[in-house]
Amino acid sequence: MIKLFISAELGLLLLFGLSGSFVHLSSGQAIAGSPAAVEKTITLAVQNMFCDACPFIVKNSLEAVPGVAKAVVSYKSKTAVVSYDDTKATVAALIKAATDAGYPSVLKN
Repeated sequence: MIKLFISAELGLLLLFGLSGSFVHLSSGQAIAGSPAAVEKTITLAVQNMFCDACPFIVKNSLEAVPGVAKAVVSYKSKTAVVSYDDTKATVAALIKAATDAGYPSVLKN
């Protein structure tokens, strides 16, 4: 009987985060003590896009940046709308990725 009680107690400790050192949160939230990820979306003005293949290259270069969830690049408006995790990527890193691919970019207001 004691073994059963100890097993149940250990199971509860694991379930509730080892005696409170972790906080059980609903899906999509961070564990206590870790920085909360916030998805941000920015628009970049992209230069040097002269053909239909250019947006594909810009999109791939932006999505290669760690933390980027999605990049939508428009040849018509010469823009890139980028959604990213602000704890893993920065605006400077996104601008650098597009610029290094041959498409100088700036943050569009």
